[in-house]
Amino acid sequence: MGTSDLIPEIGDYIRLVRSGEFPACREQQLLCNYIEQVFSEENLQTDTGKLGKYLELQKYFPYSLFPWEKFCFALHNCVYRTDGQLRWPELFALVGRGAGKNGYLAFEDFCLLTPINGVKEYHIDICANSEDQAKTTFDDLYNLLEGNKPRFQRAFYWNKELIRNKKTGSVLRYRTNNYKSKDGGRPGKIDYDEYHQYENYKSIEVFETGLGKKAYPRITIITTNGIVRDGPFDHKLDKALRILEGAEEDNGLLPFICRLDDPKEVWEPKAWHKANPSLRYFPFLQSEMEREFANYKLDPLGNQGFLTRRMNRPQGDPQAEVTSWDNLVQASRPLPDLEGRPCVFGMDYAQINDFLAAGILFRDGPGYAWITHTWVCRQSADLYRIKAPLDTWESQGLLTFVDNVEISPEYPLLWLMDQMKQYHLVYGGMDYFRFSLVSRALHEAGFEPEHRSGGKTIGNLKLVRPSDQMLISPKLQQAFAKGQICWGENPIMRWYVNNAKRIIDPRGNVVYGKQEPKSRKTDGFMALVAAFACTDILDEYEKMLDPGDLPCYTY
Repeated sequence: MGTSDLIPEIGDYIRLVRSGEFPACREQQLLCNYIEQVFSEENLQTDTGKLGKYLELQKYFPYSLFPWEKFCFALHNCVYRTDGQLRWPELFALVGRGAGKNGYLAFEDFCLLTPINGVKEYHIDICANSEDQAKTTFDDLYNLLEGNKPRFQRAFYWNKELIRNKKTGSVLRYRTNNYKSKDGGRPGKIDYDEYHQYENYKSIEVFETGLGKKAYPRITIITTNGIVRDGPFDHKLDKALRILEGAEEDNGLLPFICRLDDPKEVWEPKAWHKANPSLRYFPFLQSEMEREFANYKLDPLGNQGFLTRRMNRPQGDPQAEVTSWDNLVQASRPLPDLEGRPCVFGMDYAQINDFLAAGILFRDGPGYAWITHTWVCRQSADLYRIKAPLDTWESQGLLTFVDNVEISPEYPLLWLMDQMKQYHLVYGGMDYFRFSLVSRALHEAGFEPEHRSGGKTIGNLKLVRPSDQMLISPKLQQAFAKGQICWGENPIMRWYVNNAKRIIDPRGNVVYGKQEPKSRKTDGFMALVAAFACTDILDEYEKMLDPGDLPCYTY
């Protein structure tokens, strides 16, 4: 099936993307190929009669759908498999701020409340991280009904909390992120407004529990990008990209992604259309974005929202973040075979009743491989602030909860001794100021602080000071930038590094700190920093010099 065989709402948009009249991002080009391929390989049915009736409802709205919105609406709501189920019951729409995504959502929800949908009590929940955000689309429809009472009073009942179609009994409500006080109910459809704000799946799991109890269950996600990393948004985006690249089955997910192909394109105003498919229809939006861009040029770090939400390409503060998120994802590739290889350990033990992390670092060709583990005190005063999925990470074997008032030094040392059965542990590093907390345990395990005596280096433990962080910072930055760090699929390490920041003094020297002191832990990253302070030892081993040329270390 070619483009000419598709209904106008689908085929016209594909032709528009390919026309080059306005630039479209790589993901839009891939989406067009993907849609054509699915229609050619699968026996799909498009209910054009129902679609036509839905689109007639535009007459009640102060706006009409744009081509990209008709495209998404048709695929999401009116295309069926041979078994009668929706082909794409889940829509993930990532578009730049100002594209009119709430207007799209209001129209779609209005349509599905009506008898055209054909499902009684097809309830719809609009979910968001805050009440104000959850009410945005709801208020759009409420104001539409309020402004046309004589026209709608026979068909709808509405107040500030719900909108109900009298004939179908279908109800539209809004929900907030307080998952503890909500249950899943029996919705036909779940909407997520600004999905990027969710830090974990606790609310999402509750919201979606009731799906499937009504015919034609749907999920609609409308969002820009944001600042929360390694949460539901990043996972959904990663899945969407794999679908478009042919690396994963879609499982009913329609991936509609609009963003710059490269952050550098922000300097080319014509390229802004890649992130916002509605921009060509909004001259006032174009003017507003030009004004914001002028501010961005003057102060890029102070106006990061322009890249993040307008262009869907978050960059962070290059003077504060340890490395980019793309580099952290790159570090999550599989670990090589390291058995028997020399390694050094790093440990961070900031407080005995909070978090503790230890890891072992290997040379891997020009780069480094890192294996780590975390211990968390159940009685930590900061646990209630932390929104990261610690329980999930425990089930994955990445951390261990300690049911005690403190984390004993025996935990990391037993872990290190266990690693010594498989790897050749030759040295270690830890923070100088925390050494007293574990000095006895380290001594019993055979690790003594290094010092010079008689022209020789004595000891096998480096006590890392801020000056050492300054020395290894360029090496660490380069390793991240060149993709020379590998730690396997380890979301807790991505969390740790993303929580850390570089602190740059007037002379340009770098030490490391926390983005936020209570809820964003950095222990695993600081353990990596301590291990990096010992990489000169690894380099000596990797050079495979004659033993007589190696420095003397007395243990």
